[in-house]
Amino acid sequence: MKGIADTGFLVAFANRADRHHEWAIRLAERIDEPLLTCEAVLAEASFHLRSTGLVLCMLSDGLVALAFDCPAHLPQLAALAKRYADREPDLADLCLIRMGGRHPRHSVITIDRADFRVYRRNKREMIPVICPPEA
Repeated sequence: MKGIADTGFLVAFANRADRHHEWAIRLAERIDEPLLTCEAVLAEASFHLRSTGLVLCMLSDGLVALAFDCPAHLPQLAALAKRYADREPDLADLCLIRMGGRHPRHSVITIDRADFRVYRRNKREMIPVICPPEA
């Protein structure tokens, strides 16, 4: 499976008390190559999990791989921030939108169904997402 990991997936995967934990575990069992992500997602996951070490293990164990250079994409990130200002996107979301455009065969794995239904890669294309089933 080719995917781009968002914060919610990583938190659900690592936190047994998360309501999406079982979904994240089942999904992780299907992963045969590291999920792409960015440093902003890892920082958010570290904050929510209250464990930088756990997030670093996800990197070293090959669950995720860093695949985004934020400074190289500043103009595009600024344009995305302006386009989606009404949704108040965080840096991680902006990076994932940009990554989605650069990796068109990858789906964004997220629990953030509402925002990723609105966000577009390359201005007009829907971003394919993998989300937990709606309750």
